[in-house]
Amino acid sequence: MTKADKIFKDNIKNILENGVWSEQARPRYKNGETANSKYITGSFAEYDLANGEFPITTLRPIPIKSAIKEIFWIYQDQSNELEVLKEKYNVNYWDDWGLADGTIGVRYGATVKKHNIIGRILDGLEKNPWNRRNIINLWQYEDFDESEGLLPCAFQTMFDVRKIDDDIYLDATLTQRSNDMLVAHHINAMQYVALQMMIACHFGWKVGKFFYFVNNLHIYNNQFENAEELLSRQASDCKPRLVLNAEPGTSFFDIKPEDFELVDYEPVKPQLKFDLAI
Repeated sequence: MTKADKIFKDNIKNILENGVWSEQARPRYKNGETANSKYITGSFAEYDLANGEFPITTLRPIPIKSAIKEIFWIYQDQSNELEVLKEKYNVNYWDDWGLADGTIGVRYGATVKKHNIIGRILDGLEKNPWNRRNIINLWQYEDFDESEGLLPCAFQTMFDVRKIDDDIYLDATLTQRSNDMLVAHHINAMQYVALQMMIACHFGWKVGKFFYFVNNLHIYNNQFENAEELLSRQASDCKPRLVLNAEPGTSFFDIKPEDFELVDYEPVKPQLKFDLAI
């Protein structure tokens, strides 16, 4: 059992046994019913990527390829246009949050572009890698006032470096306001590990530690059967890790989704089906 598997099972048990019920829930299922959830607050995990600890469970398959493509859409293309996501990357699951203009509103990639977030991050790290101001913040109220759209879930990422002997390691901390434990937890974590790896590669650094804080970690009321199924599963013996096959020093904007490879990943099957909350 990997560290991620243990954390996954511990979180599921904690939510089922100690979680409280949501009230006045915003999300709805596709049939129109309110998507209530059981949740805990203040979930935190630490993964030492440099020593092979990655935040991906083996208890069910995680669609990491499409998840990483979403990161390219947000931070490389800096786009909020659904057509770009579908035509360039063949990713369609954002359609449920689309607006009439074919975008997801002034959110995610649009916010990154509007505030030159990646440019500022790369510039700040280049001028002084040890500065403590390398922060991505997608929670921009003026953007929310500008249009409708789903408010960002994974909204803040902070980066720091550590020098050990002659090697520089890039650490990252992801803060998420809300997270679906069974569906999105490892998808979001691995997305931002990929972003961390892209920035580290840009400077020729190594990846260090990944810290993951979720404020509201929940399981929806139509997922309890799946939760029990996951608890009953025996974790795979594999040791999955994400590899970026790009030369150190490759520009952030020259890295491609196909440069990423998830190796030694043999998750338990069959895949589970989830009726997503929108």
